[in-house]
Amino acid sequence: MLFRSPEASEQEQEQASNDLSINDLNAMKVIIDIASSRGAFKPNEMMAVGQTYTKLTAFLDAVSKQQSAQPSGA
Repeated sequence: MLFRSPEASEQEQEQASNDLSINDLNAMKVIIDIASSRGAFKPNEMMAVGQTYTKLTAFLDAVSKQQSAQPSGA
């Protein structure tokens, strides 16, 4: 039987909570869409929000293209 120290367990949980997936990034994109449609951002914040949204969209598009270019068996 394998015994783990409490510190190792905490480190594993911390690592798991630090993982960021493509689904998380897609959720962030949706959150920005919803928040902006509800007027959650001040006018002076819109430039930063828009730039971040554009970068996020470009990244997700690139990942999607990479995934579609890979053979389905890979």
